[in-house]
Amino acid sequence: MHSKGGILNGWMIPPIDSLVARYVECYWFINTVKDDDGIAHPKLNPDTCGHLILTPKYQAYDYQSEAYSTQGKGSHWLFPYNKTYTMDHSEPMTLLGIKFHTGALYSLNLEPNTVEVNRIAQVDVEQLFQQFPPKPDSNLAAQLNVSLDSYLESSLASLLQVGQQDQTACAELLDQLLLPWVSTAKDDKHSELVRKAIALPPEVVISQMGQQLHCSQRTLERSFLRVTGMTLKQCQSINKLDNLLTHLSKHENNDINWSDIAQQFGFSDQPHLIRYLKNAIGNTPREYAKSREFVIDIYGNFE
Repeated sequence: MHSKGGILNGWMIPPIDSLVARYVECYWFINTVKDDDGIAHPKLNPDTCGHLILTPKYQAYDYQSEAYSTQGKGSHWLFPYNKTYTMDHSEPMTLLGIKFHTGALYSLNLEPNTVEVNRIAQVDVEQLFQQFPPKPDSNLAAQLNVSLDSYLESSLASLLQVGQQDQTACAELLDQLLLPWVSTAKDDKHSELVRKAIALPPEVVISQMGQQLHCSQRTLERSFLRVTGMTLKQCQSINKLDNLLTHLSKHENNDINWSDIAQQFGFSDQPHLIRYLKNAIGNTPREYAKSREFVIDIYGNFE
């Protein structure tokens, strides 16, 4: 798929296996080329989901925020975050992402056991998946055209190559790679409560959630903080922002009626929307519309 902002190939697809889909929202792929007309430093809006980002070992990454800066090379964790990151995409790059559902990492036996928030960490992919080897009858190695003993060492390069050619085949391979891991997941009353709360319609306010889920608001708040590392209010605000930016990315500036947007997304008036965006991403609606520098605007939603 050819798209805007220097993207040569990009796609997004949900897992095929139902157990993997319980913990993974989607797989995504971006292959960029150098584009003098594109934005070299796109922004990431806050996200309650964690991403495991698979890249060539030599490929550099750079994330900047007002209070945080990290650089490295190769595959890495982008843990849930409640701030805006600016990335360096000035050079061509290939990224294959695994986007986990909100709260999923709490159940997936990561070390440390506490939920990570606002942190990017380099990851040894082979070492990570060595903890959860495929079943003996897995055909993953055959599909990657390597021996089972050496598939972990070779799988990353092979997966990235498959990702450029066939998104469905890549999703099937990722399912096989992840299935032994997600099979060890342990859900408890806190993760189940968070999953049910997230599934509620967005118009349900916090004060009504406990009643619908047959628990106290205090219990719900404590479970959210434990499972996601964020408060329920933070999670709601971040998800609203994501839905808003996704909606705006599909419209040209001259098609946007900010008063209608404010009403559609539950703001009392346009000034309330202006304050919300300024606080959430550092831009007023006018500034956002002028710059359009977020990933969703630059690379699209791969649809």
